[in-house]
Amino acid sequence: MERMVGDYSRFVTDLRHHEAWDALVCEGADDFASLVTELRTRSARCAAIMEKYRALHLLRGRAESAGYFDNVEACIEEEFGTFRLTSEAKVLLVGSGSFPMSPLLIARRTGASVVGVDIDAEAVELGRQVVSTVGKDLDIRLEKTPVRDLPFTGEASHVIFSSTVSVKYDLLAEMHASTRADVVVAMRYGDHLKSLFNYPMREVDPRKWQLAENVLRPKHIFDIALYRKTGRG
Repeated sequence: MERMVGDYSRFVTDLRHHEAWDALVCEGADDFASLVTELRTRSARCAAIMEKYRALHLLRGRAESAGYFDNVEACIEEEFGTFRLTSEAKVLLVGSGSFPMSPLLIARRTGASVVGVDIDAEAVELGRQVVSTVGKDLDIRLEKTPVRDLPFTGEASHVIFSSTVSVKYDLLAEMHASTRADVVVAMRYGDHLKSLFNYPMREVDPRKWQLAENVLRPKHIFDIALYRKTGRG
């Protein structure tokens, strides 16, 4: 599975395949959209399974890495574009997974406080064990609590949405009223060929959110849309 997902990651980031994608879009095949949706669902599921195995391997003393994880970790380096993180930041990650790479890297490199949430109870438990093993001195907390019920949502200065959270734009709209006026949201997404692995960008209510920056990373598995609040909506 690691080899397959690694090959798949390289496929969706290979610019040489864009022409073939455009041709398929132009053909307008009835089943094209449903096929893309199915591939995205399956690839996201495979990535989640890989994270669980990576966590289990680490907990058993067999730390390792794969091409997919290396690509994701490279993306984290400049997650917020011009909105740099500092030690004073409070970061909420929606879709933290079983191997919480983003919380670990952010907390270790910036000293920021990080809270991750996930709907998968097993993923949350494995993630807690991983943090306890390799980041026990870091300010990281992982919860299964829904974003709308999490007090930290109202404290967060920065929010990151995983690219494989299918309802991320629904959650963004929902959390407008409960977040800080100065919050910065990093929405990981993938359009075009990258939508085979990531949920794509969607329009937002301009009365609530505005696109402040779009970080395009051709060689990386996802791109990042940065949003700021526009008002109370």
